[in-house]
Amino acid sequence: MTLPVPVLLVVAGFAAAVVAQGGYYLPGRVLSGLLVGVAVALARPRPNLVAALGGALALWAVVRGLLEGDVLSAVPTAAAAGVFVCAILVVAQADREQRELLATVVVGVGALVALTGWVAVVFRIRSWTTVSEGLLRAASTLTYPNAAAAVMAAVAVLSLVLKPTPLISVVTFLLCTGVGTTMSRAAVIALVAGLLVLGVFSGFKKTVVRAAPPLIGAVAAVAALLPTMRVADEPHVVLAVIGLLAGAALALWLHRLGRYAVLPVVIGAAFAIGFADRLASRVSFSSPDRSGAAGAALELVSRSPILGTGPGNGSLFFNSGNEGARVMRYVHNEYLQVLVELGAVGLVLALGVVVALLIAMWRGRGTPLWAGAMAAVVVVLVHSGFDFLWHLPVVLIVAGLCAGLGFPSTEDGSVEGTTA
Repeated sequence: MTLPVPVLLVVAGFAAAVVAQGGYYLPGRVLSGLLVGVAVALARPRPNLVAALGGALALWAVVRGLLEGDVLSAVPTAAAAGVFVCAILVVAQADREQRELLATVVVGVGALVALTGWVAVVFRIRSWTTVSEGLLRAASTLTYPNAAAAVMAAVAVLSLVLKPTPLISVVTFLLCTGVGTTMSRAAVIALVAGLLVLGVFSGFKKTVVRAAPPLIGAVAAVAALLPTMRVADEPHVVLAVIGLLAGAALALWLHRLGRYAVLPVVIGAAFAIGFADRLASRVSFSSPDRSGAAGAALELVSRSPILGTGPGNGSLFFNSGNEGARVMRYVHNEYLQVLVELGAVGLVLALGVVVALLIAMWRGRGTPLWAGAMAAVVVVLVHSGFDFLWHLPVVLIVAGLCAGLGFPSTEDGSVEGTTA
């Protein structure tokens, strides 16, 4: 079994964005966008409602850019809508066997992101980590911890519906561990949401049985990594490696512990509590900068609620107490960001894409892979309410890949799956 060329090109676009700092900067954005664009040109799918609404959102961004006298400012938004929709349309043409293989490939790429993030923290690789509030957070090659976490969390729930093998168990464990190394609170919330969705559609008992070993293993691995994560401390490489190996062993053989399976959780939790003073900023839901940015964003919305400020014109100024005046480019909530820059018109179109996507995916229900795809999409949608994720092609491409896996399709991979 091999993947069709258009699907391979979308995977290449995903991998390119992973390597090129999430595709945030121009070279990575152009490369990943070009690969996905060529893929959809070769696939020649029929347009659907998701594509129409995505195109309308891109067009509205261009119109707003023209009205502001800077049409180039609309390019990132138009490109973001384009790679997301194109990834969906291409993957929707794949048959069931091709989708299973594609899901395995995507999960594998996500595991590499997780492993590089862990390595970056343990060996203090500056370009693959971010220092935040005194903690060294894994960012991998994406260089933004929350984006890396979003990718790993989405792919983690997808991995739970693949055929259970020792390799898949280890891969899922690495993905869960990777989420922990980023110290992303939003990713944890999104991951829980994805697991709940997976439980609803696949059965909670089955989901718990599949998810518990890698999650408990991840608790052990991240707990062993905590002494290394504070910048002021010396790295404890041996302890981190032992924790990673122990976590992998738990992911593989937790079921053999029987009633003693709770012990790793207790030990890991106790270890984390011991470092609670060092992690206080990450276990709290308080985020003054985000709150200040949200307030500034709502003030901008009040000035131009219908049309927005225009793409790229959403700079946020606010007072941050003792730190004085602050300015942020992003509000860390993509729905609010769209409302600020593209107004109510843009937000309605963006939400229209989401609703059309979920309706189309609902028509493809009935398989384990579909449940994982739906859960992965929910992870991205939930996490998007806490971070600026739609500005990075890597997140949009992986979201499009997962969404396409959940679209209805015929066994021979014809274009039935591309109708809304």
